[in-house]
Amino acid sequence: MEYIDYYKVLGISKSADESNIKSSYRKLARKYHPDLNPGNKEAEKKFKEINEANEVLSDPIKRKKYDKYGKDWQQADEIENMQRNRAQSNRQGQSFGSANFGGDHSEDFSEFFSSMFGGETGRSSGRNKFRGQDIQATLHLKLTDVYKTQKQTITVNGKNIRLNFPAGIADGQVIKIAGQGGQGVNNGPNGDLYITFVIENNTAFKREGDNLYSSVDLDLYTAVLGGEIVVDTFDGKVLLKIPEGTQSNTKVKLKGKGFPKYKKENEMGDLYITYVVKVPTNLTDHEKSLFVELQKLKKDAQK
Repeated sequence: MEYIDYYKVLGISKSADESNIKSSYRKLARKYHPDLNPGNKEAEKKFKEINEANEVLSDPIKRKKYDKYGKDWQQADEIENMQRNRAQSNRQGQSFGSANFGGDHSEDFSEFFSSMFGGETGRSSGRNKFRGQDIQATLHLKLTDVYKTQKQTITVNGKNIRLNFPAGIADGQVIKIAGQGGQGVNNGPNGDLYITFVIENNTAFKREGDNLYSSVDLDLYTAVLGGEIVVDTFDGKVLLKIPEGTQSNTKVKLKGKGFPKYKKENEMGDLYITYVVKVPTNLTDHEKSLFVELQKLKKDAQK
C-alpha cells in the first residue's frame, strides 16, 4: 500500500486542529468535486484523495493511528496486539523472531502481516474481522430544497441509497448514515457514510441559522402617510400595515416565518424585514412646488 501524506493532500500542518481540517476539506472538496469538473480524471483522483485524507484526519482515533503507523494505520490494532504478545512471550523466554515493532511509523509492517497471515496485509486473514472504510460524500442542494423534509436517492460506490433528509439542513452540515460505508472484511461491520451538505442560496433571503432576513423598498408617501404593502416570505406573501412616519432602516419581525429548525417538527425561525424608504426622483415642477409648500408649512409650524 503506497504511503499518502494526508496532511499534504489537505494542505495543512501536522499541528492543524479540527477547524483547520474541516475548513481545508470543504474548500478543496468544492474545488475538485466531479460535478464541477466533468470528465476530468485528475480532479476525480484528487477528490478521492481529499475525502480519504479527511476521513482519517477528522477522526481523532484514526488520526492518532495514522500519525504513529503511517500507511499501516489500518492494522494498528493488530500491530499493537502483536507487540503485546511478543513482549509477553519474551518475558516467558519465547520469541516471535527478529521482526521490529518499534513505534516509528516509518517502519514497514506490511511484510510482517504477510508472513503472519499469508497475504498482503492482516485484512486478508480469515481469522480477523475488520471494519469497512468510512466514506465521505458531498451533496449539493439549493436552499429551496431543504425548506421541507424530502426523500432523495443518492449513488455511492455504485450503490443506490434512499435517504430521508430533514428540513432545515445547514450549509456545511455533516450527517452520518450508519453502515452505508465500505464493506467489512471477513464478516466485519460496514463503515459509515458521511455526507457533507453544500447549500446554494437561490433566493433573495439571507439565512442565518433558523432566521431569514430581507429588505423591502418603501415609497416615501407610504412611509409618511402609512398604509399597507404586500411582502414576500419564503413560502408565500403576507399583507403588512405600515405606520405613519416609518423611518428608513426600520426593522420588523415576522414570527415563525423564517426557516425550519432542524429535526424540530413544526418549529420555525423568524423573518426580519428592513424597510428602505426610497426618495422620489424626476419630479415635475408641480410636484416640486408642492414639496416646497410642505417645507414652508413645516417651518412655520416650528416657529
